[in-house]
Amino acid sequence: MPLPTSDIAWPPPYLAPALDAMHTWDAWWSGDPDRLETLYGGSTGGAPDPKRLQYAGGVVGRIARWWWGTPTGPGERRTKLHVPIAGDLCGGSADLLFSEPPKLVVDDENTQKRLDELTDDGMLATLQTAAEVGAALGGVYLRPVYDTDIADRPWLDAVHADRAVGEFRWGRLAAVTFWKVVAEEDGQVWRHLERHEPGAILHGLYQGTRDKLGRPVPLEDHPATEGFAPLVNEEGAILTGYDGLDVVYIPNQSSRRWRCTPRLQDLGRSDLDGVEPLMDALDETYSSWMRDIRIGKGRIIVPDTYLQSNGPGRGASWNPDQEAFAGVNVLRSGDGMALTVAQFAIRVQEHKETAEDLVNQILRSAGYSGQTFGIGGDVAVTATEVTARERRSMTTRGRKILRWRPALAHVIEALLAVDRIVFGSDVTPQRPTVEFEDSVQEDPLSLANTVNVLTQAQAASIETKVRWVHPEWDEDQVRAEVQRIQQEQGMAVPDPMQSGALP
Repeated sequence: MPLPTSDIAWPPPYLAPALDAMHTWDAWWSGDPDRLETLYGGSTGGAPDPKRLQYAGGVVGRIARWWWGTPTGPGERRTKLHVPIAGDLCGGSADLLFSEPPKLVVDDENTQKRLDELTDDGMLATLQTAAEVGAALGGVYLRPVYDTDIADRPWLDAVHADRAVGEFRWGRLAAVTFWKVVAEEDGQVWRHLERHEPGAILHGLYQGTRDKLGRPVPLEDHPATEGFAPLVNEEGAILTGYDGLDVVYIPNQSSRRWRCTPRLQDLGRSDLDGVEPLMDALDETYSSWMRDIRIGKGRIIVPDTYLQSNGPGRGASWNPDQEAFAGVNVLRSGDGMALTVAQFAIRVQEHKETAEDLVNQILRSAGYSGQTFGIGGDVAVTATEVTARERRSMTTRGRKILRWRPALAHVIEALLAVDRIVFGSDVTPQRPTVEFEDSVQEDPLSLANTVNVLTQAQAASIETKVRWVHPEWDEDQVRAEVQRIQQEQGMAVPDPMQSGALP
């Protein structure tokens, strides 16, 4: 299917529900209070009636009635506090998946050597970023890219789900169109569309408006796309030389919202889906806690004459952070007015318990254990105990690995194909075996105690014990370590039956 040739609505209207949801998740993930206040209508912009949105009906009124939709009163400063738990959730999800680099294994020796070089060239950082973006927006795209002017090898690039139009067939990605706004000037919006199909990548530049794609213009008309002009054929395509689609989509989890919407059901679900009200309540709880601290400062109410005068006709002033500031205009008696102390209670325990319960509920709803995020103390325990405490997080990690493993194998094969076609490397493009490392490492002391017990029971050979302690070693490393241990213990002696000493 070619790129659009007519002035159509962009992004496609059927994507509106998904893009709206991604916009909401992105606002929470960003941790920006200004974006949250704008999203929920809490920023009035000087409107005469700051609560007008809260009385509206439909979606606008429902959203505005959230705590973040409550406008700040006229003449007051904003005192809303945001707890960035959404960022912690998405970052924790990425750490669970890629705290250690995945092991990629192929059959060909030259290909394996080159794959190791490509993996060490920042691939882990890209995968961590992609996993965090996918946890926030419900999914992420991965594609191989290259630029011969800045690198002698290809690398992986992550594309966010809210900047792509994916086409799925039987639950699998069949084609995808990425778009990027390259310029905005005088109401005109310039977009670069990049459509990936099996065997080809089509590029197009369009001049339109915010809501319309506009007309196609030559790629040479903008610096962001002029580099593609000499590479495309008469159809605007670059042949990849790879038979399959060179892009993969990794949904974060199965979709709930759009399971009955044909074009959206394969987009996946964010870790933040469904917990937005709880995060809103958590922010309200912490803001109430800080409000108690603010108004609970000990102050002394004193007569006006005790305040600092600003001169004739200028009245008196006070500092809200000083102990004596609240002036009371009363008739003075002979001995003056007694000082009054104002000290409000700070409800620390109530706020703390409420906040902890909300955090635990948010983590449970998102599919994680509190232990993963440091809730429950930092007491040293064994890896088995850690896994037991983080069972819910490990289960969620396992579900995500089921989606990441085949997608990662596919895009690595495409990466090797680009490396061979563009850079002429001696590799055989093939799908590697992908193994995810354990996110919980066994404590060295616990391993040593286990090996010691096995040695005393004579229940394991030296080679088995070496493999147990160093599961990441290959055959040569294990064999060399076994020989060193045998030599140190005097066990490496020649076989007398083969030494020629006996007749």
